[in-house]
Amino acid sequence: QVQLVESGGGLVQAGDSLRLSCAASGRTFSSYSLGWFRQAPGKEREFVAALRWSDGTKYYVASMTGRFTISRDNAKNTVYLQMNSLKPEDTAVYYCAAGREPGRRLYDYDYWGQGTQVTVSS
Repeated sequence: QVQLVESGGGLVQAGDSLRLSCAASGRTFSSYSLGWFRQAPGKEREFVAALRWSDGTKYYVASMTGRFTISRDNAKNTVYLQMNSLKPEDTAVYYCAAGREPGRRLYDYDYWGQGTQVTVSS
């Protein structure tokens, strides 16, 4: 079992930055990959970025490369999503997820956090 708790969301203006955190716990979470997804109102949940915990390899959706950065703090068992130059279209609930492989599909992940709201005003 893996537990995930997201934090760091909020209301910001276009052009601002935010850093989301995902604290992971559980007996075997270090054998998992951690990913970030987001879901905007009325839209499907979509992949944002992922990180393979074992070797730190990172994966991004092409449209967000350069603005979003995924990273980790091994000592804190935490994965971060640094989001820069935020746009109103980045408004969504952001979810952290854990899966055996850093895939881009929802079913690649077995465990999900509760989500954190990010709202970007124009």
